[in-house]
Amino acid sequence: MVLWSLFLTFLMIGLVSFGGGYAMIVPISHQVILHRWMTEQQFTEVIAVAGMAPGPISTNSAIFVGFKVG
Repeated sequence: MVLWSLFLTFLMIGLVSFGGGYAMIVPISHQVILHRWMTEQQFTEVIAVAGMAPGPISTNSAIFVGFKVG
């Protein structure tokens, strides 16, 4: 159930978001806190790690959120 919710949330964010990876951080943050998957502090740490990892920050943050929640 949680994985399906993650999938639908990130599908919707990916479909309606434009402007690059950094523009997607705010909708991802809003959804993560709204669904209570993480606290704001935990999500801030995810963004810090996602920014240091190679690749797009939005993809990396989605992967880290899925990993921590799943």
